[in-house]
Amino acid sequence: MSLVSPSVERPTAARSPAALAPLFCLILVGGLLGLTTTLVKLAAASGWHPLPFLFWSVLGASALLLGLAVATGAPPATERAHLRYYVMSGLISITLPNALAFLAVPHVGAGFVSLCLAFPPMLTYVLALLLGMERIRAHRCLGILSGLGGAVLLALGKGGAGSSSPVWVAAALTGPVFLAMGNIYRTRHWPAGARPLSLAPGMLTAGALLLLPMAGMVSFRPPALDGTAGGLLAAQTVVFAGAYAFHFILQKLAGPVYLSQIGSVGALLGAAFAVLVLGEAADPVLGAALALILAGVVLVNRRK
Repeated sequence: MSLVSPSVERPTAARSPAALAPLFCLILVGGLLGLTTTLVKLAAASGWHPLPFLFWSVLGASALLLGLAVATGAPPATERAHLRYYVMSGLISITLPNALAFLAVPHVGAGFVSLCLAFPPMLTYVLALLLGMERIRAHRCLGILSGLGGAVLLALGKGGAGSSSPVWVAAALTGPVFLAMGNIYRTRHWPAGARPLSLAPGMLTAGALLLLPMAGMVSFRPPALDGTAGGLLAAQTVVFAGAYAFHFILQKLAGPVYLSQIGSVGALLGAAFAVLVLGEAADPVLGAALALILAGVVLVNRRK
């Protein structure tokens, strides 16, 4: 990918007919990531431990995308720069945020973890400011404060119920920090000439390998795969394969800040899945937090 500028703002993407392609990818990837939290909750109920479930689904998704990349003539490159990119992006975009989210879901609920996905847009902008990739704008600073206010309400609302450990609340809120770091890293260090479909399986494979020690500490042995547990693993594998394939396509089309909006879509749809599929309560405090988060997203991405 050739980046004309490291800026996180790509205004032309929203003004041309080609903006339909990023919008489609945005809704698709955000919806798939929102669905993930519901699948994790169902998997835990079927006997899966979150870490082995994450490991096998990431490994399966990497195999699917690797086969597709080879079939289309875009196999992952093995030069040192590419390998370093796979490892770093796999660590901060796959292993750390997903491990935190998967482990937190059984303790704080799928809806809460889904709402946490709304933070990366603001966090991505903060990191871009610190790295000199973006200028300070009043409306974006106000958006960041609104998002942080939502984060506080989110944490207090869940912690105030007395049913969740502060450790798992903090874990769920930490995952978006790594997602934002990944948004910036993957854009700044995209290997020259690399195609999205060749980078996705490399990142997923590295992410799976980095999960080995954590999953091994629990058990690699899955529950019986002849019923619900096997179906959920297959579903999560396909979800990861689709999400990260279009994730890289969206990144190449629109840049890191637009890409980070998948968190907002995932938060909305993930919370809806949790209520409709899992029967989780729609806490009024979480609703207020979501309103502040979405207000922050709109302000951060507002254009004149």
